[in-house]
Amino acid sequence: MVHKISPSKTLALVWLSTSLFSIDVWGQKPKLVVGIVVDQMRVDYLYRYQSKFGEGGFKKLMNGGFFNKNTNYNYVPTYTGPGHAAIFTGSTPRINGIISNDWYDKKTGKNIYCTQDDNVIAVGSTSSAGKMSPRNMFTTTIGDELRLATNMKAKVIGISQKDRSSILPAGHIANAAYWYDGSNGAFISSTFYMSKLPDWVLAFNNKKLAEKYLSQDWVTLLPLTSYTESIADDNPYEGKFKGESKPVFPHKLAELKDKNNGLNMLRATPFGNTLTKEFAIEAIKNEQLGAHDVTDFLSVSFSSTDYVGHQYGINAIETEDTYLRLDKDLEELLVFIEKQIGKENVLIFLTADHGGAHNAAYLKDLKIPAGYVNEKMLEDSMKAHLKKVFNDTLVLKYSNNQFFFNHQSIANKKLDLQTVCNEAALYALQLEGVANAYTVFDIRSSSTSSDVSLGRIFMGYNDLRGGDVVLNYLPAYLDFHKTGTTHGAAYTYDTHVPLIWYGWKIEHGSSYEPVNISDIAVTVAALLDISFPNGSVGKPIKDIVK
Repeated sequence: MVHKISPSKTLALVWLSTSLFSIDVWGQKPKLVVGIVVDQMRVDYLYRYQSKFGEGGFKKLMNGGFFNKNTNYNYVPTYTGPGHAAIFTGSTPRINGIISNDWYDKKTGKNIYCTQDDNVIAVGSTSSAGKMSPRNMFTTTIGDELRLATNMKAKVIGISQKDRSSILPAGHIANAAYWYDGSNGAFISSTFYMSKLPDWVLAFNNKKLAEKYLSQDWVTLLPLTSYTESIADDNPYEGKFKGESKPVFPHKLAELKDKNNGLNMLRATPFGNTLTKEFAIEAIKNEQLGAHDVTDFLSVSFSSTDYVGHQYGINAIETEDTYLRLDKDLEELLVFIEKQIGKENVLIFLTADHGGAHNAAYLKDLKIPAGYVNEKMLEDSMKAHLKKVFNDTLVLKYSNNQFFFNHQSIANKKLDLQTVCNEAALYALQLEGVANAYTVFDIRSSSTSSDVSLGRIFMGYNDLRGGDVVLNYLPAYLDFHKTGTTHGAAYTYDTHVPLIWYGWKIEHGSSYEPVNISDIAVTVAALLDISFPNGSVGKPIKDIVK
């Protein structure tokens, strides 16, 4: 006997099977998330060097992934520590507490480094480079939330040459964070994470790759004359290694190493990025990242771009060569990941912790408004002015564009703090290079302000760690020596960074819709169906989570 199924039941079965298939497919999660940060990468580098990139690195991400072309930092200062904290916590310094790379501590009167922790010691070294942890960061990272969501089953690891660029992304309950120690040319950690280095890390360090890389000359990857995207190799705007008469190729690293802090010199060469890439590949292999029944997380931050940028500036052949070599390193990393785990199983995002400014002397020579701020003279001038007005200098410290006043002296003299702040702010506007001066009272009442600079200062100001008057310099006014470059401003040359998504369920495309850097971590959390980091202020990026 043949049983016939009614049309209504047929439709119901089709709907049920389709729904079950949909649940099965879309319920899957990536086996590994890889967050890549390129230190001091301006977004325009992707376009400027595009014709010289290979097909497997930056171009592969752009041509096969989704590019959020209008991604900006929504706070200042734009430095490495705050940048990495913001990317991976989805918050800003106002909440996560990482207000700078280092800051003046109002309680102790001393400077604090962002990952400084005197209660831990180095693992893999005897130097002070290991006295680091994430304890100064108030909030969780996306890695912390992933560990919590999986009952600590997920593996979370941070890797970088810089301690702050591995520790702050990894978070408080990561399995490990590793960073480079120039005293021994090795990747190390601290007792915050482990009591001893894994065997695979010891084996990697025993290869002594840092010594190998510094035994060669740094010559251009391509013929020198082909670097038409950069200014002349010999120019007055670039710094040089100690022992060099000119900042030009070739850079004879073996001859220069001893005069340039030994193995620490690796940081200021593109080979520091190569070392980081090699270590990241070893971490994926030996920790079996992406081979577990839950999603794992790896953050990799390439730091040499920042060291090279600071020394040579954003228009140097050295900078271009560093990015061309990084492109090849990225290609090797991507090829390995896709072969090891599969593109469809890995979610990758690439961004930067800040941009970089044009050299001010270069701009001035081109008759573009630019200049320098001497912060020591600025502080001394403010002390003299307040001494004249209030018969007391009142200034304890000028740090990170912020004046910290002596509240005890203000109280003893029966002065009003707001009056002192207003006087200091008005005077600061008379000083060269100062565009804006905001008091702590201005900042606390500015959450809805339409002033872009004030809004970014508000998001970067932490009440527990902030000062009394905050200055914003004019565009292209920098506080640093007159070669190379720096960063930290509220302007687009420092806030506008790349953001590319690639791999697991990422459709090819691009958008100029505004994205804040704090949107990254919550977007990853949304894709993984886990809690947003506990201090997050970002929103899931619609083009990515749709």
